[in-house]
Amino acid sequence: MIKKKQALGVLVHKAAPRRLGRTGGRRPAASSVTAEENVRIDPNSIAFNMWRDIPVPFYLTVNLFEVQNPQEVLQGAKPKVNQRGPYVYREFKYKTNITFHDNDTVSYLEYRQLFFRPDLSNGTEDEYIVMPNILMLGAAVMMEDLPSFVKFLLSGALAGLKQEAFINRTVGEILWGYEDPLLDTINALVPGLIPFKGKFGIFVEFNNTNSGLFTVNTGMKNISQVHMVDSWNGLKKVNYWRSNQCNMINGTAGEMWPPYMSPTSLEFYSPDACRSMTLVYEQSGHFKGVPTYRFVAPKTLFANGTDYPPNEGFCPCRQSGIQNVSSCRLNAPMFISHPHFYNADPSLVDAVEGLHPSREEHALFLDVHPMTGIPMNCSIKLQLNQYMKQVPGILQTGKIQPVVMPLLWFAESGYIDGSVLSQFYTNLVLIPSILDYLQYIFLGLSVPLIISAALMMMSQVSHYQRALPAMLEESRRKSCLLFT
Repeated sequence: MIKKKQALGVLVHKAAPRRLGRTGGRRPAASSVTAEENVRIDPNSIAFNMWRDIPVPFYLTVNLFEVQNPQEVLQGAKPKVNQRGPYVYREFKYKTNITFHDNDTVSYLEYRQLFFRPDLSNGTEDEYIVMPNILMLGAAVMMEDLPSFVKFLLSGALAGLKQEAFINRTVGEILWGYEDPLLDTINALVPGLIPFKGKFGIFVEFNNTNSGLFTVNTGMKNISQVHMVDSWNGLKKVNYWRSNQCNMINGTAGEMWPPYMSPTSLEFYSPDACRSMTLVYEQSGHFKGVPTYRFVAPKTLFANGTDYPPNEGFCPCRQSGIQNVSSCRLNAPMFISHPHFYNADPSLVDAVEGLHPSREEHALFLDVHPMTGIPMNCSIKLQLNQYMKQVPGILQTGKIQPVVMPLLWFAESGYIDGSVLSQFYTNLVLIPSILDYLQYIFLGLSVPLIISAALMMMSQVSHYQRALPAMLEESRRKSCLLFT
């Protein structure tokens, strides 16, 4: 098992939002060489700098769910939430430790840095919000099956620390961490239950961190394998799930795909969701003049094993529309889903007042240039949820009814624009298109020449055929004169 240092409930981006991108699309002979040269992971290619230091302005948008009736929830009432935000962060990505290998692969670490943008946000990081006490409620569910005296000790310790089921913290503290003595208390009572120290926050290890060591194909020998993941942290598959299929590391790292894409599906591996994901083709379109395929999440992405048997390996499952990620999150009762439980079982929406799922606002999408496999426009949206309930022996959980409680949802969005778009369009759209047209023009020009040559040849043959009898008679006459 990979060593995990993530805080309880930490779920960073790219969960969607990594065998990736099936190929097999049309390959125009005149332009395929141009496209292939520019999408390989080659320091001399146009795409290399984009791959190493992503120039696209990405933004992480976070929306928090504030609990409006915490005391009533403790008495068994339905939670009522109000969406707060968005809180917007400019995201920068860059790769380090880039190492090329002899087997047509390259390894790298990709780091991300986030900077708060108050001018784009609806609120500040200093605002206070009432949220579930993720650490306390998560630990309570994790300790539910332990002996009663252990839970009694925890309940006493919680009282001594004045811990309650709901907390009133700033946005900055909720996302980026705060000192909580409960960490040391829990680890003293149940050593190893939550194996980390220091600050606790949902995104505490999200900023200035990397998503693991990726080794991907360069495409130098086989262009159909470019960007495909060879291994992650040295692993060919993970061991979080209950089936080989669910543990497979398929596709790319979610940034680029092999060229000549077919309008079918694409895959990517997400370290933060601890699994590979598949998006399906929805429609063709254009983004600022560049032809694209749009890929979206199928309804089966987070379906449970009953509704979609291939997902049985991700169980234990609850309703369709949420995925249990506890096996890769320190066994904390955490679930991922689409925002507002979009495309999920209606019972999840009905259990929490204040949710309004909408395709326009909450569906994720990825627009990819099929010739090169390079994304032009994307918005990856996911929600983090916590399962909470009354746990006998831990008084602080009150009479909370079992519920999958939405904590926050986030969108990671970006698109190619400006000089990068101009360079992309010129080198990977315009020039290949011109080359395609030229081959047809040359073919068109050659057809009349071929026809003219054929007509001239036919004319000469016809003239020869008409003159042949006279030529034979003249030859015979001369032969007769020769022998007389």
